[in-house]
Amino acid sequence: MKKTIFSLLCSSIFLLFLTGCVSSSMSTGSQEAKTTATGSAGGSNAQDANSGLQRCEASLGTIAIFEDTSETWYQHLTSDLRLPSTIPVIRLLAQQSNCFVVLERGAAMKQMMQERELAQSGEIRTGSNFGKGQMVAADYTVTPSITFSSRNTGGAGAAVGGLIGPVAGALAGGMKTSDASTVLTMIENRSGVQLAAAEGSARNTDYALLGGVFGGVAGGAAGAYSKTPEGKVIVAAFTDSMNNLIKAVKSYQAQTVKGGLGTGGQLAVQGSQTAQTGQPGVQGGQATPNGPFEGVMTERNFNKSTNLYEYVVIAKDKSRSFTFNSPKKITYQNDLIQFSLINGQIDENSIKLLQRNYMK
Repeated sequence: MKKTIFSLLCSSIFLLFLTGCVSSSMSTGSQEAKTTATGSAGGSNAQDANSGLQRCEASLGTIAIFEDTSETWYQHLTSDLRLPSTIPVIRLLAQQSNCFVVLERGAAMKQMMQERELAQSGEIRTGSNFGKGQMVAADYTVTPSITFSSRNTGGAGAAVGGLIGPVAGALAGGMKTSDASTVLTMIENRSGVQLAAAEGSARNTDYALLGGVFGGVAGGAAGAYSKTPEGKVIVAAFTDSMNNLIKAVKSYQAQTVKGGLGTGGQLAVQGSQTAQTGQPGVQGGQATPNGPFEGVMTERNFNKSTNLYEYVVIAKDKSRSFTFNSPKKITYQNDLIQFSLINGQIDENSIKLLQRNYMK
């Protein structure tokens, strides 16, 4: 009996020590990195920002943050964890970095439009200057996503249990390590091209002290803390993602596709215009990316303001169309022609007549 009492007393002293001295451990990429989003931002100035946050000397453009509320991760975030939207955190980090000018495209947009409706109704004072054409366009859209995982550190529980007895072993079994992996993707709004994507991660070890050991006193304090680690680890992971995104855009180099973006690509598919067996330009069953191709010149218009002829050519299989301008008058209208491409554009010097009045 004395042994049992002594064991419980030692366990209790250790638990009190654990309560006062050890609460959580968090890291993002580096064990020493502090990765919480702190401070504030005003224009290009940031106050008390995370010292590890990447910064730009000059902004690279305007961004809007889009959060897909239909995604599973968002439902888990707001319903199960009861945490708010990730947008405010990401906006703070983005502005503090000075890499982007952040635009409102969220809930406050309704208020912006309401002010404009009031102005149009005549209720706003004269000189309020709510005329059209003042809103700034978003050059880029940044989209966040989260992957959650958590696991109990049974090994730690067993180790502590072996040292200080079964009660503390049960407590140590309550230690929970929460991981979050976040991704930020950035697209260029005019083209729809994804410019960059960056992953971030963080881990938070929560020493969840069981209320059943000490009753309501220590258990209540620990329980209040155990509700917040998920939020902390998500902020840390997004800080890591933002850092990685900034590193990517600071060293950005545009991807290039021979022949131009969206003009067919280099991976030919059998039966497509660039891979028709027996057609000119096919070598060993694979088409040469720049032709020659066959098509019909359907339009020829003279533009007086530019003194150029404007031509439209439709591929023979009607899968693509091309436009080009030239000072030369090409007489092959409605005729079947053969042509080649340079950088995705028709080389007018390559045009050859194949069949007159093909359209008729």
